[in-house]
Amino acid sequence: MATFKTIGADDIQTSTSVLSQLVDVIQEDISGSSSRKKYQVFVTGGVGPGVTSSLFQTVYDQDFSLQTANAVLDLTVGLYESGSTVVSASTGVDSNGKLLFPSQSLMMREKVENYKQFAQLLLGDADGTFYAPGVNVFDSAASSTGISTGSRGDRIEEAMFVNFKRLFARDEIRKETFAIRMYQSASLDGSEVDNVTGVVNAAVTANAYTGSNLRRPTVSGSAIYADVGASTTQLKYYGGDVGFIKDTADTTKTVGLMWYDYGIGVFDMAKVFCPDQHLSGAIGAMNATPYSTVTAGQAMLGFCRPATVYPPGSGCDNVSASFIPDLLVSASIDDIVDHLASTRFGTGSFTATTFQNVTNINSTLLFCRATADEFNYSSNPTFRNAEGEIIVIEPGDDTGQRTFTFVSTVGLYNSNNELLAVAKLSRPVEKNDEKDLTVRVRLDF
Repeated sequence: MATFKTIGADDIQTSTSVLSQLVDVIQEDISGSSSRKKYQVFVTGGVGPGVTSSLFQTVYDQDFSLQTANAVLDLTVGLYESGSTVVSASTGVDSNGKLLFPSQSLMMREKVENYKQFAQLLLGDADGTFYAPGVNVFDSAASSTGISTGSRGDRIEEAMFVNFKRLFARDEIRKETFAIRMYQSASLDGSEVDNVTGVVNAAVTANAYTGSNLRRPTVSGSAIYADVGASTTQLKYYGGDVGFIKDTADTTKTVGLMWYDYGIGVFDMAKVFCPDQHLSGAIGAMNATPYSTVTAGQAMLGFCRPATVYPPGSGCDNVSASFIPDLLVSASIDDIVDHLASTRFGTGSFTATTFQNVTNINSTLLFCRATADEFNYSSNPTFRNAEGEIIVIEPGDDTGQRTFTFVSTVGLYNSNNELLAVAKLSRPVEKNDEKDLTVRVRLDF
């Protein structure tokens, strides 16, 4: 009788396979306030009326308050410390080496630290710089090649970071499957229709910069960016495989980087968005404004009421404000991400971003073999008679009946005969002395 059998080296094989899944994130998941979670932290240190903001926001596939909601991606922004936006806004450095900024700005150090954090993770250098040119260089070393810097140059100074969660990105994002649709601008302000009330107001036309467009999306001007040609251009760096994200309408235009192993997209906001678009509306601020229509702790960015309400020169705040640098400097990270999510990804049920993930499956194949003279009867107590003897065939049967069993389960034991795993067959298989039986057990991890 044989109920245990040793599995030798010849009975074990290993293999690796790949499983890919299509991930599709729709527009309203990103733009919806109920599917975008904030993590508010006090950022003004008790100065002024107080402002709170997250360092990033998480996008879920449904209302994040539901237990069935899954976190899809994190969205945040960062500024390069030596970039024109930070340098022009800074008033100097204190004795501890910290950058100083005027009270009209908000969270500038946090925006710089966000950039440094991703640079450390992906470039291996917190002081490193992301580059998105049309050639095979994408870090600080590119500075010696004569690549242009600044907004709309090859150096990414104003970055939007899209960090896909491990649940969806898995082991990596598959090359040449990533695509994202974004609108390059928000709605234009200053039209006859008041962007706040939605009502035609002739007085609005008295001032070209009237009507908030910080939260109002446009219906045209979308562009699709994808990692075109990433499979043919194999690039590796500190953070693993990396590819260029390009404008599909003009593949010579590189707008960002995709780090496949981490599932992180780095976008140059000066290229994917219209940096000079005029923006107007209320944003969080450290100092209250004189406008009665604005709550304490808010400022009116690029916004001026008609002369019939406020006389010219009565405190209109930065009426020429643009996306870069004004919004990125004056607004909190929450205000910036709210603007991007609500105006640049759309509000419908169309695809906002899509990709295929890759799950690497390591498999161990165990071949459990039973020759013709093995496992034809069992040591189960039901196979024994009252005297404890094994019943091979039915008593009194002298017709030449063969012993047989039906195999339904394979148990895997360690050297101490301790059960480690159980494999179940889809249906019982007959085993007798005329059959060799091999059961292949696959362990995936």
